[in-house]
Amino acid sequence: TGAQQSATVANPASGASPDLLPHFQLEPEDVYIVKNKAVSLACRATPATQIYFKCNGEWVHQGDHVTQHSTDRSTGLPVMEVHIEVTRQQVEKIFGLEEYWCQCVAWSSSGTTKSQKAFVRIAYLRKNFEQEPTAREVSIEQGIVLPCRPPEGIPPAEVEWLRNEELVDPALDANVYVTPEHSLVLRQARLADTANYTCVAKNIVARRRSASAAITVYVNGGWSTWTQWSGCSTSCGRGWQKRSRTCTNPTPLNGGAFCEGQNVQKTACTTLCPVDGAWSEWSKWSECGAECTHWRSRECSEPAPRNGGRDCRGPELDTRNCTSELCTHAAPGAEDVALYVGLVAVAVCLVLLLLVGVLVYCRKKGGLDADVADSSILTAGFQPVSIKPSKADNPSLLTIQPDLSTTTMTYQGSLCPRQDGPAKLQLPNGHLLSPLGAGRHTLHHSSPAAEGADFVARLSTQSYFRSLPRGTNNMAYGTFNFLGGRLMIPNTGISLLIPPDAIPRGKIYEVYLTLHKQEEVRLPLAGCQTLLSPIVSCGPPGVLLTRPAILAMGHCVEASAENWSIRLKKQSCEGTWEDVLQLGAEPCTELYYCQLEAQACYVFTEQLGRFALVGESLSMAASKRLKLVLFAPAACPSLEYNIRVYCLSDTQDVLKEVIQLEKQLGGQLIGAPRVLHFKDSYHNLRLSIHDMPSSLWKSKLLASYQEIPFYHIWSGLQPFLHCTFTLERLSTSTCELACKIWVWQVEGDGQSFTVNFNIAKDTRFSDWLVPDEVGTPALVGPSAFKIPFLIRQKIISSLDPPGTRGADWRTLAQKLNLDSHLSFFASKASPTAMILNLWEARHFPNGNLSQLAAAVAEVGKQDGALFSEAEC
Repeated sequence: TGAQQSATVANPASGASPDLLPHFQLEPEDVYIVKNKAVSLACRATPATQIYFKCNGEWVHQGDHVTQHSTDRSTGLPVMEVHIEVTRQQVEKIFGLEEYWCQCVAWSSSGTTKSQKAFVRIAYLRKNFEQEPTAREVSIEQGIVLPCRPPEGIPPAEVEWLRNEELVDPALDANVYVTPEHSLVLRQARLADTANYTCVAKNIVARRRSASAAITVYVNGGWSTWTQWSGCSTSCGRGWQKRSRTCTNPTPLNGGAFCEGQNVQKTACTTLCPVDGAWSEWSKWSECGAECTHWRSRECSEPAPRNGGRDCRGPELDTRNCTSELCTHAAPGAEDVALYVGLVAVAVCLVLLLLVGVLVYCRKKGGLDADVADSSILTAGFQPVSIKPSKADNPSLLTIQPDLSTTTMTYQGSLCPRQDGPAKLQLPNGHLLSPLGAGRHTLHHSSPAAEGADFVARLSTQSYFRSLPRGTNNMAYGTFNFLGGRLMIPNTGISLLIPPDAIPRGKIYEVYLTLHKQEEVRLPLAGCQTLLSPIVSCGPPGVLLTRPAILAMGHCVEASAENWSIRLKKQSCEGTWEDVLQLGAEPCTELYYCQLEAQACYVFTEQLGRFALVGESLSMAASKRLKLVLFAPAACPSLEYNIRVYCLSDTQDVLKEVIQLEKQLGGQLIGAPRVLHFKDSYHNLRLSIHDMPSSLWKSKLLASYQEIPFYHIWSGLQPFLHCTFTLERLSTSTCELACKIWVWQVEGDGQSFTVNFNIAKDTRFSDWLVPDEVGTPALVGPSAFKIPFLIRQKIISSLDPPGTRGADWRTLAQKLNLDSHLSFFASKASPTAMILNLWEARHFPNGNLSQLAAAVAEVGKQDGALFSEAEC
């Protein structure tokens, strides 16, 4: 054959152009042999004198070619077209060595041209699926993934899905899509998705069906809203009223769980009974008067009519003639003399009371208490408010610090009474409310560790000590007198401000501030209630202050009146929790008040005790702030690697506890914490991991995502909720990890964490995560306040009285954006003191005194007589 072709090429046919190489108008294409049917390959070229096929490097015999000659009408050049057939036996001869291919070679007088290679393959489709879908039961709105790996085949099988023998078309249903790996994904399961699903694989050879997988979508029951309370069962006296709910929101379907809890609630009620009035007994008859009559009276008071009862019927005064008896007349003018004497006595008493009031006022204006007057605080300079600009050598208002260099020292220990002898007085083991003496006191230094042990030892003698946490990590304590002070638990945002004169003069109390862990204190929650703040104790319990202390603590609520009902709870001495204040409503007592801000709440309380902020959602739009924090091991000696995702209430105290826990576990922080708004929608929190390099890492989780139950998060009683993603390195040399972690709630907003770090590098904890707070846990006296004592007293005495043109404490509250609390301030003896105390609680230790000074100065401009004293 080769000799024949060479001869043919040497003697090209007449009419061929000697200047053109052949080019192919038709080239052979890939084909599949189905069963035993031979396939045909064709090619066409112009100008061409000869065309032959070469298959797997060998020339096909000339006799196997079918050749057709024609002429291209547009160019007039000769066209040659050749066909060959390839059988299954020809392909199977070289099966396993290499793929079978054929190629055309065309000749002209100018040379040769080769076509593309066409591969000939034997088509097949095996019977058994590599992976088939399996039956599942899922809750409504849960995601479903049905895997399917079709049988091996050439060409590769195409996959389609059937739902109850009907084709599933993702183009017509946005809830459905098919992955590149042929898995069927239902984003959110619906009741209509309950069906039998079949995976179908097909190619040009055959069509295969997998075993059908039954998917059952069930619905767990949910409670409807409570009905209104029924009327009281009795119209008079004690009775009952009830309300109910049904398990129809939604109704359980397809084997879903029935609602847990009661469907009926009862509560006691009392209806006031009407009481009709009744007359008291008649009084004795009066003496016979000048008109020869006497009288007697009675009152409608046994009982008095109430609750809609009828009034007494009949007269309340009875008169009658007394001429039948001896009728005597009093001397004229005797009653008038008695009246005049009484009026003179009343006037004398009023004059005496007025003199006493003037003396008391003058004493207060003359100076402060003797205990304060002897302190060097009063010797400090006073800078009154002035509208003139401050000079470089004249500091602004409120920035002057008292000169304490003469007689005082920095306080770090206890306030103890002075004694004769070197030994300090030891406190008795009695009740902590007992004062330590009424004499003058001096300041002593002591070791913080020794004093902490001594303080806890004294606490252990008290009955309430059993409910306090052991150790002093989450406790601050100090000894305070009428000068007040402050307690702080570092890195928790929790503090207690004891303002001046809150403790009676002459008394000294040991006060503590404690943060409780949720497992230490049982706080009962009902219905949709949730814990919004840490549980904090300040004591000793039962201490009644003369002015409110301010307890500051963080919270995690996105507060709004239409979505939340928020209450301040306090634990009684019997251990039960009581609502002492409902935020947004008129307070029923003057002992408590609460200002709720974006991140913290400030509780005014005149009684120390145990407090917590509890909320009840009024709609599904209510949300809490969660802080999402990622930790992973700092070192990884094995192939397995864990990433822990914490879902915490967004308060500083919980974050502090998690950081301490991770330090013990040897964890390192991955990325910055994120805030997620978790809604009261009854949907769980879902977490999943994506975009890992499959050549370096693989996940060991069987499910596509993990879930944290809704009620575990919503109650707020489980502080360290987290999910762990277990990964596996394919090689110990892999040190880089790059992936994304998604955290979301169905019908809620989601967060994506981009994780990209080196696991061999120990980054540990970033300093910016929880910066250490400045200062000591206990500050006593002037060092606990930013506003100097004398200037504070001057502002109070100037702004408490009503000012001209409204220049008083109300204007100051407005300028400090506190005008929504005017009714509370007005209920106190010194509204200005309440405003300054709240400013101290909100701005210590980094408050800007210049801004406060500017606000006070603006109030002074409205009343020129506000500060009339000359500058010192």
